Amino acid sequence: MAVYYYGTLFIISIVLSLIYTLLWHKHFSVYLSLIFTVIPISITGYLMGALADDVGTALLAQKIIYIGSCFLLPFLFLNILNLCNIHYPKILSVSVIAVSMLFYIAVLTGGYLPIFYKSVYVVSEHGAKRLVKDYGFMHTLFLVFIVGVFLASLIVIVYSYFKKNDASNKIIFMLFWTQFVAILAYFIGGKLIENIEMLPLAFVLSQILFLMISYKICMYDIISLDFKLNYLGGNSIATSVIPELATVQVDSPIENNDFLASLLVSHIKEFDLDEKRDKFYIKKGGKIFLADINYMYNGKKNQGYQILITDDTKNQEYISLISNYNNDLRKEVDLKTEHIRQMSDKLILDMAMMVESRDNSTGGHIRRTADCVRFISDEIKKDIDNNITDSFLDKVIKAAPMHDLGKIAVDDAILRKPGRFEPEEFEKMKMHAPEGARIVHEILKDSDDEEFHMIAENVAHYHHERWDGSGYPEGLKGETIPIEARIMAIADVYDALVSKRVYKDSMSFEQADGIITESFGKHFDMQLKKYYDAARPALENYYRSLSE
Repeated sequence: MAVYYYGTLFIISIVLSLIYTLLWHKHFSVYLSLIFTVIPISITGYLMGALADDVGTALLAQKIIYIGSCFLLPFLFLNILNLCNIHYPKILSVSVIAVSMLFYIAVLTGGYLPIFYKSVYVVSEHGAKRLVKDYGFMHTLFLVFIVGVFLASLIVIVYSYFKKNDASNKIIFMLFWTQFVAILAYFIGGKLIENIEMLPLAFVLSQILFLMISYKICMYDIISLDFKLNYLGGNSIATSVIPELATVQVDSPIENNDFLASLLVSHIKEFDLDEKRDKFYIKKGGKIFLADINYMYNGKKNQGYQILITDDTKNQEYISLISNYNNDLRKEVDLKTEHIRQMSDKLILDMAMMVESRDNSTGGHIRRTADCVRFISDEIKKDIDNNITDSFLDKVIKAAPMHDLGKIAVDDAILRKPGRFEPEEFEKMKMHAPEGARIVHEILKDSDDEEFHMIAENVAHYHHERWDGSGYPEGLKGETIPIEARIMAIADVYDALVSKRVYKDSMSFEQADGIITESFGKHFDMQLKKYYDAARPALENYYRSLSE
């Protein structure tokens, strides 16, 4: 039974190694090739052990088996470093192989020195012979070494999976299973049935996994260049993607070829300046290829550049599909949002106009003051030295129609009085400012735009405050008055001066300008005077157009 089992595995292993030979090309790691060499040799040892009739033959078989046991996991570890693009000093690979060789030399002393085996002998069980071993101290150290190599490999795999963008996650995933299968068989496998070891089966499974990895690597298109941008070679698939490579002589600069120079050189120079700029795309024949630039290492020494090209068409098509969908969705959301915003603005304006309709002395005041705020804000926007953003000013313009909402709480007898207010009436009229702030707060408290909420509330609350502190409702002074309320105050007073009311005629522009100009530094912020002066022609033209 054991002979057939090991014989079958040996044949399968040889076939897998031959398939690997057919797949092999110069970009494969030497350690990958050594794995496919060591495994069939190691399984040969298992087959010899099953056929052995004496201690000498059984011990020789065991020494052949340990070629795999001593070297396979170290070769796996070094191959993992290469496949994960982990750059390591050459002394590491030399050290790992040297330690493996030291343990194998200890194995070879079996039957001569009690280092690895204290004693060995053959016993017969159920018609089959088995080598019984009494292990020495080097065997214990060997197990520690194997566990250490396995843990180091596992750390590299986990690190690469989560941190390395230049290593294939599919390959990393398969590498994990090669390690898992090997260590499971080595320490847990034991016997499948009597006198049959699981480890050679794990070796064959590892070969299958590495064949899959080899096939995956073959799907990558690789171009190699030295630091002088001399072409060192590229596989056949790279040449099929970029046929111009076939016209370049090995060891000659790619810059001699105009197409390759324009395609590759600028990206390599960008990569030299910033290693994060390591990817670019090549469109060819309806397909999109991802080119990934890496340094080409020989151990720790940097030898040049390696460009890995993969077919990224499906991924880019998917990204394009998602992007187009997101753009369409964004446009639709923006359209709906704009519609809702317009409805909200109209609702606020309609509410303000409804409140204004109760005041028979201020018809059209809401719209006119909003336009006045816009003219002044436009001049502020032109001043590159001020620290007020255009977005802020746009929100002040939008908030302007809300400045007198508090008048809804003022009694009709006061609000509709055709003449000047008595002191008691004026005190009640003053309450429209804080009441307006309260109403605005309630309207906008659930708004996502907190800045607009604050601006609108301040405009309603403080547009009757004066720069010298003589205003209402709180007697704020100077820059303690929010800038949005200071702008609103100019527009509010200007409209009151140049507009006809039931209790007065409109003033001429010259008279109104004289009063406004004289009020800067008292009623209004002196810093806003230059913007008012600049806006004055637009203000006068606007009011002329209303009277036509």
